[in-house]
Order: sequence, then structure tokens, then C-alpha cells
Amino acid sequence: MRAIVLDRYGPPERVLRLAELPEPVPAHGEVAVRIAAVSLNSWDVDLAIGAMLTRLAAPFSPKHRVIGSDVSGVVVAVGPGVTRHRVGDPVFGELSASGWGGFAEIVVAAEGALVARPRGLDDITAAALPQAASMAWQALSGAEAIAPTEAIAPTEAIASGGPLHARRVLVVGAGGGVGTFAIQLAILGGAHVTAVERAAWKLDALAELGAGAVGTSIDDTATSSGRFDLILDVVGALPPARARALLAPGGRAVTIGGSPRRIAQVLGASARPGGTAARVGLLVAVPNRDLPELAALAVAGELRALVDGPHPLEQVPRQLARLRAGDVLGKAVIEIG
Repeated sequence: MRAIVLDRYGPPERVLRLAELPEPVPAHGEVAVRIAAVSLNSWDVDLAIGAMLTRLAAPFSPKHRVIGSDVSGVVVAVGPGVTRHRVGDPVFGELSASGWGGFAEIVVAAEGALVARPRGLDDITAAALPQAASMAWQALSGAEAIAPTEAIAPTEAIASGGPLHARRVLVVGAGGGVGTFAIQLAILGGAHVTAVERAAWKLDALAELGAGAVGTSIDDTATSSGRFDLILDVVGALPPARARALLAPGGRAVTIGGSPRRIAQVLGASARPGGTAARVGLLVAVPNRDLPELAALAVAGELRALVDGPHPLEQVPRQLARLRAGDVLGKAVIEIG
């Protein structure tokens, strides 16, 4: 089978290459999936370049030779003990907890890492959903580390008229996959959304998604919009003190990504509960848990993926370089045929 392999750390366009590998065989509890589409995530960039957190587990060379996590395809073989899926089933899911392997024609994964892809959900959209849409959904629903016992089901958040009753939501780093899904989900919950994205060329698309205010500067766009019930910081742009200053009483800020230093700052700040005061925390996402609900929204036309592509498999190195540079709006998707 064809696959994109990673043998050493470095810029994606230099260290990733197309190769022929033996087809994997599923073991007990595993399924083999012929991949139709896979999307790119910032985690893929981190794995390729050997970011700090990546090197804690594999300091000298990559732990996973084939990376890529968000896939959609069809089951072509099942191992002993598999009960959830059968050969011929259309499936999709995130494989980061199941060995990665998505940048290939066939991947083997634990059966629990995949869910059924419903009729009406195409492979391209299905591949765009798993990590980014789940993170947005769970951040809106209160899954951050500061108050896990207060988390409510996303469907309850939407049905109750807003994500934890947030009426004003700020999304920082809104032009990527998480941000574009978060805008739509917050609006479904009845919120007014302010979107900040440093790439000015993405702003028109964010406004078309329904963001009520868009801009390239937190200071200009967010400050002029008042204080917020909920902040989703996708890129770790806000120090905890700055986030608290932008929050209304009782509001909360959720950091979804960022540098190790920013993550440490947020974790330190989240350990200091403030009662009804504004709170900050780091998202602790659960892979694949909410994919059936997200898929239903996509099939109903209430949630759409902004797709860059689809691109062919051999384009993975170049498209990861574009993602690293911030040149992708929404989700870059690879179609494997």
C-alpha cells in the first residue's frame, strides 16, 4: 500500500515522503480500514517536527512512522473479538489514541476508535470532523480541566439555548478547523460570536459562518465587543490574566492549544478556583465521544466543514507545511483513491 512515512524529525516538506509499505493485518479487537479521506491537524505538524511534548515520549526519532489521525473509509477486515463493525461498514474517527496511521491507503485501529458513518455524510466531511469539531463541541460544553464535574452533554448545551448559557462567545484563532466549527456550534446554541483571526484573508469566511464581529486583533475586536461569557482560545494567544479581564462575572475561558509555556500558565491558573469569578482552564478532550451527534448536525446541514482541497496523498508534506504557516482556512483534507 501507499503511505506517507516519517523517519526523522524536521519540517514536514523535508522529512515526510511517499513510500510502499506492507498492508497491515488487524489483531484481536482491531479492524482494517481502507481510507477514503484523511484530514490534517496541528498535531500532525507537532509529530513531524518533533515539538517539545512529542519529544518527551520519543526524544530522538518519531514513535509513529505513519501519522495522521482523522480518517473516513470502509472496513475491509476485522480481527478476532470485534463486535462493533463488520466488513463493508463505512466508518470514521480519530486515531490518535490508537496508533495513528491515517496517511496511508489502509490503517489498522482498535474498533473503539471508529464510529459508524451515517448515510448522507460524505467521506470528505467525515474526515474533517473528528478532532476539530469534537474539540469545539466539548469546549463549548464545559469539558475543560477546571471543572470536569460541571460538564454537561453537548446536546443539552444546544437544547438549553446556549453553551452553558453563554450569550457572548469569543473565539481566538477562529480561522482553522476548531474555530470554524466552534463559530457554528456556538451560534446553534444562540450565542453572539466574536471571531479573532490574524490572517485577514479568512475574515470574510468567518463572517459568512455567522460571526457577528470579526477582526485580526484581540485588542481591537474583542475589547470593542464588551465582555464575554465564554472564550475559546484555539491558539493559546491569551495569558490567563488577559483572558480573565475579557470575561464577564462567572464567565470562563478555555484554552485549546498553544505553546508548552502557555499551557503551563493556564494549568497553574486553573488550580485556583474563584467561586463565581471568571475562570480559565485547559480543554481535556475525549476522542470520538460526540461524533454521532456531530455527524447528525452535518447531515442535517446545520454544521459544515470548510474544506481546503481535497488534495492527493502525495501532497501531505506540502499541505502540512501550509497548515504550519497558517495558510489553511478550515480543514485541509486528503482524498485517497
